[in-house]
Amino acid sequence: MIIIYDALQLVLGVAYFIIIAHVIMSWLINFQVLNLHQPIVSQIWYGISRLLEPMYARIRSFLPATGGLDLAPLVALLAVILLRSSVLPVLFGLR
Repeated sequence: MIIIYDALQLVLGVAYFIIIAHVIMSWLINFQVLNLHQPIVSQIWYGISRLLEPMYARIRSFLPATGGLDLAPLVALLAVILLRSSVLPVLFGLR
């Protein structure tokens, strides 16, 4: 049972860092530090975006419209943190 817990913790940890990388890359792209015309930057950006978009789309469906501000990454990050720190330990009886 602890193996499943550790595997889920690992998956959520990777998801945490991917979301953080996506947020930082979006800031760097918007402030024109990174250029999407560079092949490696565009490959990383579109790969991470395609990976996270299904999750963000579900979150955006119940969030209110906030204009140009996208709160889906923040909600996803908070959900990952909540799952890692509170829900999984209770489910597996570690608290």
